[in-house]
Amino acid sequence: MRILIPLPDTDFDVTEVSVPWRMLVDAGHQVTFATERGGVVPRADPLLLSGVLFGQLGAEDEPKEFYRQLTESAEFRETVSWSELEAADFDGLLLAGGHAPGMRQYLGSEVLQRQVGRFWSTGRPVGAICHGVLVLARTVDAATGRSVLADRRTTCLPKYMERSAYYLTAWRRGRYYRTYPAYVEDEVRGALTRPNSQFERGPAEMLRRGTATDDTHAFTVIDGNYLSARWPGDAYLFARQYIDLLG
Repeated sequence: MRILIPLPDTDFDVTEVSVPWRMLVDAGHQVTFATERGGVVPRADPLLLSGVLFGQLGAEDEPKEFYRQLTESAEFRETVSWSELEAADFDGLLLAGGHAPGMRQYLGSEVLQRQVGRFWSTGRPVGAICHGVLVLARTVDAATGRSVLADRRTTCLPKYMERSAYYLTAWRRGRYYRTYPAYVEDEVRGALTRPNSQFERGPAEMLRRGTATDDTHAFTVIDGNYLSARWPGDAYLFARQYIDLLG
């Protein structure tokens, strides 16, 4: 199957892109990357490769190796433009996250939101992780005038995670972990009809992550053709379940 992964030019999350890409390709699927203008080779958030503080709080070694492989792949170096996408050409859509300033190009694009809305209307599998859920929260369903998530169950980056990361690093990184004045969870909940019953925060977690062989500390929400996850620590489980949805 052909899977679309739109990205900003820079600052996307290393793990949330490289892990699904590696697992999708290994499962025999074809991945197409798209950037705003097309022809741009996107770049991940460099602090997630080097470490946000004292070499810590970045991506784990395996996702960083997957990212190295990704940067050498033809599909990553030959991106198409958001405006030229045709929803009917793809069997699945995956929306990754990231929190550094470059993500605003992707999270706030009305062009991308219109394309996402067209794909959503096909009923084909959509996966969103962390800040990627914001793209869906901001995408308006043409039939209802509301967010496409209005009646869906979902998770996203929990407020306690975003707030804790900001307080921990603000002395050195300023507002690096605060992409927008509003917390991601607050905006996503605001797009839901019944946020208290539709939004699922998942078990409290700050440091432990799911891995390729252990999903103990990972969490996702599946609602029909829609899969959501909270943060990079969910990426392996997220990717496996997304592949199952494609099946």
